[in-house]
Amino acid sequence: MSIFGKIKDAIFGKKSAPAPAPSPTSGGTLQPPPSSGAATTSPTSQTSQPQPQSQVDVEQVLTGIASSKGNPDLNWRTSIVDLMKLLDMDSSLANRKELATELGYTGEKDGSAEMNLWLHKEVMRQLAAHGGKVPANLTD
Repeated sequence: MSIFGKIKDAIFGKKSAPAPAPSPTSGGTLQPPPSSGAATTSPTSQTSQPQPQSQVDVEQVLTGIASSKGNPDLNWRTSIVDLMKLLDMDSSLANRKELATELGYTGEKDGSAEMNLWLHKEVMRQLAAHGGKVPANLTD
């Protein structure tokens, strides 16, 4: 599984696992979250609200994880390293290089502040593109 996929599953899986009844395998259903695809593939399970899966409040989920783990000092709002640590992921340079490659980073993959800032913003943008509700200040 891709590193971004692990990040997405850690965030979306915890929040949306109780909501969608049709997905006993969380990985398969969480991958295609476009609203048109999700609404057409399972209309009976999501007739009253076709959006619960696509409206995962990323900030709320991450704040809840930080609070439950007692890690309020991790700066996950701006740091890709802290975000990965919060999600119990390896935040090594090798993993961040792999994430940069997955997400299409074209700069030098040297662990620079520029790369890390780009990674964080792009992860947040991708979470939003996959159905997450992400505050604008985390994607700009």
